[in-house]
Amino acid sequence: MTTLQPVRGTQSLLGEDADRLAAVVAAFDRVRRLFGFKRVEVPIIEDTAVFARSIGETTDIVSKEMYTFEDRGGDSITLRPEFTAGIARAYLSEGWQQHAPGTVATHGPAVRSERPQKGRFRQFHQLDAEIIGAAEPQADVEILCFGDQLLRELGISDGVTLELNTLGDPQTRDAWRAKLVEYFSAHRSALSEDSVARLDRNPLRILDSKDPRDRALAASAPAIDDYLTPEAADFFGAVTAGLDAAGVAWTRSPGLVRGLDYYRHTAFEFVTDRLGSQGTVIAGGRYDGLIEALGGPPTPAVGWAAGIERLAMMIKAPATEVIDVAIVAEDNRANMSAVGVVAQLRAKGLSAEIYATGSPRKRRDRAVKRGAENILTLDIGEDRITMRLSGVSPAKIEAALRGFVWPEPSAA
Repeated sequence: MTTLQPVRGTQSLLGEDADRLAAVVAAFDRVRRLFGFKRVEVPIIEDTAVFARSIGETTDIVSKEMYTFEDRGGDSITLRPEFTAGIARAYLSEGWQQHAPGTVATHGPAVRSERPQKGRFRQFHQLDAEIIGAAEPQADVEILCFGDQLLRELGISDGVTLELNTLGDPQTRDAWRAKLVEYFSAHRSALSEDSVARLDRNPLRILDSKDPRDRALAASAPAIDDYLTPEAADFFGAVTAGLDAAGVAWTRSPGLVRGLDYYRHTAFEFVTDRLGSQGTVIAGGRYDGLIEALGGPPTPAVGWAAGIERLAMMIKAPATEVIDVAIVAEDNRANMSAVGVVAQLRAKGLSAEIYATGSPRKRRDRAVKRGAENILTLDIGEDRITMRLSGVSPAKIEAALRGFVWPEPSAA
């Protein structure tokens, strides 16, 4: 019989690999609490329109990477490729407007049908943080400080650069976009095939193309600073001043853009040189027009997402989990006593495991190999249970077992 294999681009994790992901999530949850962000959950399945409207039907994610299918009722549904759209949908449909401005955070799996590579999988896991209903630059500062604090909490902030740009307000963006279309149209024959297609539907994305043909042209493209309205310039100035006040280092990246029209003002990425070409570990921006695109009222919002797998690759290996007590039943007649002891210890908040199979020596060897802080050995002497205790905190174990009623030895 042929052994079943995992779907390409997915992974199953055990031991240290799984612990790394758990360590990232635990750090995220600690920082979430520090910043007062509420934990939320959104479905992994959404109406396809949620993503088509929010991510943009002409983007690669929607046109090439989403897992979309008809359910039995004939509705088009999609496995979520990211969190923001689902959170925005929930904000509208679940009555979350009453909590505005809302600071929310979540994490979990997402799915994209893309080419797997280092740190990128078809099923992957994301962290997500959003502030919805706050139009002030301080919200942008807060969300960026959240990301910076997370990297510090994980111990990987050294070598990570916060790249920052402004996309301006709608007036700025419209004027800049028109000049970019004019400029790139004059060089249409020199653009890559992908950028020719973007020219009509999403011209800002040409600026972050990785194709050498496009990069040369992008370097001389009109700069957004020439079209910033005074209000947009003041907004960006307030964001950078807030980051400076908070001690968050940043660098200006004029080529950093978001192509869809609902993105405004701040765009950012935290980038490392430790992961090759896939160096972005946190990315986000202000998306004041998204909720309106989903049918809601104009609602300001800003947020970011981070790939858990990429962050997990960068952190130090978590310490191996050590149990408090290994219980070795050297005689089979002590097995039921071992069951009672382990239940008592766990009820007192101590982690414990039983070793009661194989020869007495093998039982003890396995307990020692497990690396428990304490070993409690049960044996039979003069028709009663005897106990030997060794380790780093025997008094704690004895206190936890105080009052425990030892059963009679059971039949072997």
